Amino acid sequence: MILFYTIGKGTLAPWAPTKHLIVEGPFKIVRNPMITGVLSILTGEALILNSINLLYWMILFFIINCIYFKLFEEKQLERNFGNEYLEYKKNVPMWIPKFKI
Repeated sequence: MILFYTIGKGTLAPWAPTKHLIVEGPFKIVRNPMITGVLSILTGEALILNSINLLYWMILFFIINCIYFKLFEEKQLERNFGNEYLEYKKNVPMWIPKFKI
């Protein structure tokens, strides 16, 4: 939330969106760190609790987000931030961070 306010000069809320693209903090290594975190938590819970239902929910949640991000959010970010977002998109993975060794 701090990054959205300090760097983005906005919020997560659609009625007060960010004015600047955020490419710092966790956004340096993955484009959707909050969703990646939720997917990690759901996967961990499914494994720890040995719950096939939680695993199904994680898969459904992932599919829904893939569709939403590809069809809506990325298009909006391309309109709002143009080439800056396209360059960011080219260099930063959507879900799984790439760590340099």
